[in-house]
Parts: sequence; structure tokens; C-alpha cells
Amino acid sequence: MGKLVMPKERKFDWDLKPVSSVHWGQVKNKSGQLCVVLDHSLLRGLSSEMIAWWFQHFANLKVTLDDIEGYENTKVPAYYLWHPSDHIEANFKGNLGPGSTPRAGAKIQIKECMQYNKYGLKYPVDNELKIFYCEDDGWGMGKQIPLFGNLIFLRISFKDVIENGKILGVHYHYEVVAGTNKQNLLAQTINKKIVGQFTEEFWEAWITHNTIEVGVFENFLPALYNQRADLDNLHYAKNMNPISKEMASQVQEGVSKDLLEERLRGYAESINAFDYQKGQEKSFL
Repeated sequence: MGKLVMPKERKFDWDLKPVSSVHWGQVKNKSGQLCVVLDHSLLRGLSSEMIAWWFQHFANLKVTLDDIEGYENTKVPAYYLWHPSDHIEANFKGNLGPGSTPRAGAKIQIKECMQYNKYGLKYPVDNELKIFYCEDDGWGMGKQIPLFGNLIFLRISFKDVIENGKILGVHYHYEVVAGTNKQNLLAQTINKKIVGQFTEEFWEAWITHNTIEVGVFENFLPALYNQRADLDNLHYAKNMNPISKEMASQVQEGVSKDLLEERLRGYAESINAFDYQKGQEKSFL
């Protein structure tokens, strides 16, 4: 991995969601695989249709930042909006559909640094992942190697929360499995290397990064989605943020702690966590 060059921070003036706004936990299963579950707070003002649209297009989109300090009237990757300080670049490759949108079998290249403002380049990400699932209810991507199969898999699920026929927001749920379920000496060595890199500080950085990343959908995604008829002329300005100060000050927590605990129990009891995760199938939400 070469040294990543970070773009300057985007001062959107958003109130970023704290880690206390999510439920999360991690376990190791009977095979030594690491399993992490993160259940986000309700994404207010959004629909799952918006989230699915974003995942189909985000790596291809450019957006002009009208009034963001240091970026005035500058066209930048829309990926910059998905985190104010940690994101660098994302690209779709390989098996692409109309408009260079991803489908199963495509790859995504992601470049970012988790909690860059706190840790600098200590936790860089420069990974190419294969996309196994990209539908209107979720996203699944990971890495495989011959003989061992999956080594890491990230599964994202989302679903509308509806009350009295009205969409209140989106339930967004994230699960990560790392390590092989194989038990031979080479497999144990691989697991030690993969799982061993995920320290307590690393998870603090990742959970914080992911909480912010998902939370800011509320701040920018409705504005971009409303401009989807003209993808070559996207704009974002501070007054497009629909989250009021009153909404930003509301105390939130993960949508379903019961679901979090159920999933952690299932992972803990599994022999192969990837079989329990079912990352290439329709969402369980």
C-alpha cells in the first residue's frame, strides 16, 4: 500500500452522530472467526430507495460544493460528502452495468483513513473488494482466496421503518466477519494475522468512522437524491441540509438492541460465521 494523500477536511457544519447513537458488539465464534455487529440509529428523512440509489452510483458521482470553506464552487467526488474528513476515493471496476453501476461480480476500490483527525494515517484503508450482493435491500462485499474461500465479508442491510403508512426513516444494520473457519495450521496462521490486527483502538476508530459515515446520510443524501435526474450537475450547499438543530440534538440509539443481541448469539454459536451471515442472500431485516 502506498502512502495515502488526504484531501483537506470539508467543513459542512454538520452535527455528527456520537458512538452512543448505535448499538454494537463483537464475538469470536467456535472457529476463531471475528464477528462484529453494528445496529445504527434511525436514519431520519430517508428511504431505503435513497440508500440503494446511493450505493449504485456514489463512486461515479461528482458534486459541486457551492459554499464549503476551501471548496467553494469546486467539483469533487461525491464520496467526500460521505465523511467530512476520512474519505479519499472510491471506484467501481469489472462487471459493471448501465451507467457503470455495479452488479454482483464487480469490484470496488476504497481509499480512506479511519478517524484521520485523531489518528492520522495510522488506520488506512486501500482495499479492493468483490461485490457479491447489491440489491434494493442491502450490499455485500468481501475478499476470498483459493482453498480457504471467504476471508472477510461486510454485509449492509437496510429497510424502511413505517408507521401509519408513512416512512419514518431507515433501519441500517452492518455486520463484518473476518477470518476463515478452517482449522489447519495454515488457516490458524492466517486467522492470527487477520484477526490480530483488529485491536481495541482499531475498533474504536472503525466504529466512530462508521457511525459518522452512516449518520451523515441524513445531512446530504436527500439533496443529492432530489437531483438524480441530472447526475452531471449535482450541487451541495449548507442550506440543503434538512437536519435542524433541534433534530441534531435529539438523543438516539440503535434501532433494535434485541436484533443486535440475537445476531451476536448466532455468530457465537456458529461453526462458520459466513454461513450464518448469508451475505449473498436477501436481507434478514
